[in-house]
Amino acid sequence: QVQLVESGGGSVQAGGSLRLSCAASGYTARRVCMGWFRQAPGKEREGVAGIATGSGSTYYADSVKGRFTISQDNAKNTLFLQMNSLRPEDTAMYYCAADLRPERLCFDERLPYNNWGQGTQVTVSS
Repeated sequence: QVQLVESGGGSVQAGGSLRLSCAASGYTARRVCMGWFRQAPGKEREGVAGIATGSGSTYYADSVKGRFTISQDNAKNTLFLQMNSLRPEDTAMYYCAADLRPERLCFDERLPYNNWGQGTQVTVSS
């Protein structure tokens, strides 16, 4: 069973940085789809960034392009999200997700991710 454990959330002032980590376990596949999502109170969950772990292809939501970077450490089965120039509107619960579908379908928004972490809170104050 795939397990995902996020860490690294916290409270920062606008303009600051945080690095989220997601430790993944429970699968042996080398090519998986992984992503970071976020949900603010009263809002729908949205995709922030994604990565196809085999090819390294990445996806970013327009709202975070140029500020956030998704990366991976394959040796440690860990996913990262480096968040710079944080804004109050980035405040949300951030979730790591993984799915074992073919990499060509990693960024198909019609397909749900089937494995989720418990989330880590990010709060950005102005």
